[in-house]
Amino acid sequence: MSAQPVNPNLPPDHVTVFIDGKELAAPKGSMIIQAADKAGIPIPRFCYHDKLAIAANCRMCLVEVEKMPKPAPACATPVMDGMKISTRSDKALKSQRNVMEFLLINHPLDCPICDQGGECELQDLSLGYGRSVSRFQERKRVVADEDFGPLVSSDMTRCIQCTRCVRFTADIAGTYELGGMQRGENLEIGTWDGKPLTTELSGNVIDVCPVGALTNKVFRFRARPWELIAKESLGFQDALGSNLFIHARRGDVMRAVPRDNEAVNECWLSDRDRYASQGLYADDRAKRPMVKDNGGTPDESWRDASWDEALARAAKILKDNAADDLGVLVHPATSNEEGALLARLADALGTGNLDHRIGQQDLSDGARAEVFGMPVAELEKASAVLIVGSNIRHELPLVHARLRKAWRNGAKIHSVNPVDFDVAFDFASKRIVSPSRIAESLGDAALSKLLADAGGNAAIIVGGVAENGPHAAAIRAAARALAQATGARLCRIPQGANAVGLARHGVLPASHDAKAMFEQPRSAYVIYGIEPGLDFADQAVAMKTLGDAQVVAFSHFACKSTRAVADVILPIGSLPEIDATLTNLDGRNQVAVPAGKLPDEARPGWRVLRALGSVLQAPGFEFTDLAGLRAGIAPRDVAAIAASKAPASGEGLEVAASQAIYRVDGITRRAAALQAHPLTLGPRVTLHPDDARAHGLEEGAMAKLDNGRGVATLQVFVSDQVAAGSVWVETGYGATAPLAAAKVKVSRA
Repeated sequence: MSAQPVNPNLPPDHVTVFIDGKELAAPKGSMIIQAADKAGIPIPRFCYHDKLAIAANCRMCLVEVEKMPKPAPACATPVMDGMKISTRSDKALKSQRNVMEFLLINHPLDCPICDQGGECELQDLSLGYGRSVSRFQERKRVVADEDFGPLVSSDMTRCIQCTRCVRFTADIAGTYELGGMQRGENLEIGTWDGKPLTTELSGNVIDVCPVGALTNKVFRFRARPWELIAKESLGFQDALGSNLFIHARRGDVMRAVPRDNEAVNECWLSDRDRYASQGLYADDRAKRPMVKDNGGTPDESWRDASWDEALARAAKILKDNAADDLGVLVHPATSNEEGALLARLADALGTGNLDHRIGQQDLSDGARAEVFGMPVAELEKASAVLIVGSNIRHELPLVHARLRKAWRNGAKIHSVNPVDFDVAFDFASKRIVSPSRIAESLGDAALSKLLADAGGNAAIIVGGVAENGPHAAAIRAAARALAQATGARLCRIPQGANAVGLARHGVLPASHDAKAMFEQPRSAYVIYGIEPGLDFADQAVAMKTLGDAQVVAFSHFACKSTRAVADVILPIGSLPEIDATLTNLDGRNQVAVPAGKLPDEARPGWRVLRALGSVLQAPGFEFTDLAGLRAGIAPRDVAAIAASKAPASGEGLEVAASQAIYRVDGITRRAAALQAHPLTLGPRVTLHPDDARAHGLEEGAMAKLDNGRGVATLQVFVSDQVAAGSVWVETGYGATAPLAAAKVKVSRA
């Protein structure tokens, strides 16, 4: 290799290398395997993964390098100018075949019953590099399996110690839950403490595992890969809109796997997006239209009906209660197509009472979801990040992973929160204050200086604890003022998978917002995709108001709370079963196509709305197919009214409420595996030690929380991670549903 550049016309910081006789330009410091991948030259590998730290412990990628006496691992050998590499020489192939022979010494011959069969990297490479007969006759090693929890199944005898799973939990998830124990031929991969995996990204170890050692416990033995049809879809449990494939067999959704998109979710998937589809097959899934007749018990009064009868009943309710007597409430994960039709239906019925912000208490500033000021992909390059009122790890698991990457790159991350939530990075500073003091804390001069020093490369992330609380408007105003003063980009997390899209398509009130529709009851309501017992900000008021009115429910589930308030239930498909467009927090319009078949007589929501519009003879429902619908959809600007702010009332401790990670919607709540996960804590209340002592409560006691409108009885946990003067509860549980006010009185139950 000469001292002079082989090719002086190279881009800056690049060198020339020759791989299998092909001249390539590669960045200085990159590895041979990276240069080969970029050129489409295959090199076998097991331990190498382009998103993980280099380990170089499988040696499958050995190649021949000119002037090097021994084969070199392509994943750990940096390129040099003029380097000549051979991946297919006799020396390289012999080395690769020898490594394969060693890897198969202890690997069990259980391919016929292995759940990874058909998509196993070891199986694929052994065809090209393995021998037909093993020269080793010794007994194979056996390794005991561990219980990794309800999501990941282990068969550790198959493990080839590539350590991809170890590096994932360490580098990406930040939980350091897996590691290598013992040495040499006794090396085993497992958990340090024998407990289930707790990371919210645990399913990704299945994807990175190149053999059948770690597999999907929910999908296990349900189908073979070659039986599955992959359809492009989206995660609809948060506003990131992770790209994924739904794998279905004969119309039944079997599993979800990541679909690469560097700008959104890279190659990862949160457990919530991966396993939520299990909830599609719950026993109370709405499968046929239902109408309620007078008389009998609530269950006896319901009966199945034809679509014609159900639509006629729904149309009569809407006609009899049109204009200002009607309220339309929409789940914030509803697709753009359905949202546009709901806005069109509201216009035809003459009502301005239309809203998707069903979980927010303070809309006195007329706030709506907006696009992130800094694209998600750029967050990992930020110099400083301020997290305001958010359990970011549970709210947006893959954005949290981006922040961990930013922290590892040197970013300073700060927090203003009512709870010192668990994260996988260190805070440069944190202010743990009660919810009413968050806005005040954002005016701190020291905090302003920390963001200003980032030179405009800073982000302020405002999350659900702030956005859904009773002090939201003040916090939003303070965050916006701080962003303007420091040059930081404001990133308000949309409260719903398609909150940005629904705001763009005018699913916003011109008269009464969601909160006002309950405080000033209407005579009839449309509820769309909502589980009324758990999805509203104030459950007690919502259930009472809906129970006193006539209700048309477009629903995925005929659950107890829906049956309690509805007069008609129209079964609609969920995202994995329909054509839909969602708009994510970066403003990207992303398309999902149907993967699973609709249950029984359920129909896509847009079809049901079109049919109802036709019965009502409403304008704008003349289209006959999805293409016709999409051709007629355009952004619809609605200046959402600024609701009056109710004064903070009540006495006692302030409520800091965050959304339970696996209780975000009806489908997730019905995914049995997610409900068995260690992160599903169950309904509880957590107090600061000083507050617990003041109220005569200790860990494990039962406490009564009274906000003047509802009472919750919850088990007590004590932690100094909660701000003094506050109680922390997770929403999404029936037991915590009554707690919507700013303050609660706490006493021993």
